[in-house]
Amino acid sequence: MKNINEIQPTRTPMREQDPKVRARNFQEVPFGYSVEEARQEAARCLNCPRPLCVTGCPVNVNIPEFVALIDQGDFAGAARAIKKTSALPAVCGRVCPQESQCESKCILGRKFEPLAIGRLERFAADYERENNLVQIPEKAPATGKKVAVIGSGPAGLTVAGDLILRGHEVVVFEAFHQAGGVLMYGIPEFRLPKDIVQKEVHYLEELGVQFELNQVGGRSVDVRELLEKEGFDAVFLGVGAGLPSFMPIPGTELGNVYSANEYLTRSNLMKAYRFPEYDTPIAVGKNVCVIGGGNVAMDAARTALRLGAETVKIVYRRSEEELPARAEEVHHAKEEGVEFKLLTNPISLQGDENGIIKSITCVQMELGEPDATGRRSPVKIEGSEFTFETDLVIFAVGTGANPIITQSVEGLELNKRGYIVADENGRTSIDGVWAGGDIVTGAATVIKAMGAGRQAAKDMHEWLMNK
Repeated sequence: MKNINEIQPTRTPMREQDPKVRARNFQEVPFGYSVEEARQEAARCLNCPRPLCVTGCPVNVNIPEFVALIDQGDFAGAARAIKKTSALPAVCGRVCPQESQCESKCILGRKFEPLAIGRLERFAADYERENNLVQIPEKAPATGKKVAVIGSGPAGLTVAGDLILRGHEVVVFEAFHQAGGVLMYGIPEFRLPKDIVQKEVHYLEELGVQFELNQVGGRSVDVRELLEKEGFDAVFLGVGAGLPSFMPIPGTELGNVYSANEYLTRSNLMKAYRFPEYDTPIAVGKNVCVIGGGNVAMDAARTALRLGAETVKIVYRRSEEELPARAEEVHHAKEEGVEFKLLTNPISLQGDENGIIKSITCVQMELGEPDATGRRSPVKIEGSEFTFETDLVIFAVGTGANPIITQSVEGLELNKRGYIVADENGRTSIDGVWAGGDIVTGAATVIKAMGAGRQAAKDMHEWLMNK
């Protein structure tokens, strides 16, 4: 283990686009590390004998191993070390909340800034891909077993990647016209370039995974038929939690009032920001209001800026300390000019004579006693109502379970919120059917969905081999 007093105390910074420039384009914000910067940051690792960082990773990436390889200059080797347990390193290096997971456990962080694990993961994956060093690993002999994966988000892709390497035939069914799930429709280009997601999908195709697009689970794909008529031995459900949610207030039916799901899907997957080159239109507001304080709210607000909004306001009912979004996303949004109206809660929306949103009425809040999660509950301040003009409102207040497939599978146990009930291995109430990711937990992180997929794949493999 290195002497902590000999370590560079601060992280190696990552270069970014200028905020005034990037606020009007959809190009990725950070540029990533150069070779020299990556090695400089990797050299900060203490090489702990008991690496706690690994315990903070839902897929148990051997962080000291890949960081040491970067330190030694074996960048492709570092990427391959990550891929032993993570199917999507280029994705995770960009969008995982490392600050609350692996990096929060870093011993270095007790005295200095923690190691920039996410940035190093991104560097290794990008270096391998950009220098055409990606290798196709050897697969186990064919087992003769066939698995269907419904949904190609992080959980589904992880299951597909793990099971194909174990020798099973894998077919992924995706409702949209491109695979990737929330990585494609939910996360904007400036945070996760779609080209990178598609290269990860192509890697799985090279491994032998088959992708069937425009196939909606519960409509064109029936779980019972897959098992009983189409020769599949097991099914994994990774259909996410993309049901839009709105607040129960007057005016949500007005024109130019979006759910964040629709707004981001139109912009990200359907490239509405390039209309009419792509034929999916989207309303472009001048004064945009986004309701919510999570990562999705930040994504919607920053997308609205890039589509041409003059002002964008985040309306959130708690204080900045309670914002659920990653600190980095909040920081980037502020740099780009997004205004935060905190301790503020909307109570109604007003429309013009044509039924289009024209203003929003809010009330000021104050923090009361902590709620069941330990967060202080916001309480309305009587007589504090105020109204301001807006011509586009986006609700980013959470999502619900995808109901199409859950309601179409007889015998599938759901909880009171409509999510699939599954055990720690992803097993559902139906023999031969597993589930994981947001459709089980509710909206969570990419890496947690991948962790659920990895555990389910392990259990599915054991079940298939002992069937």
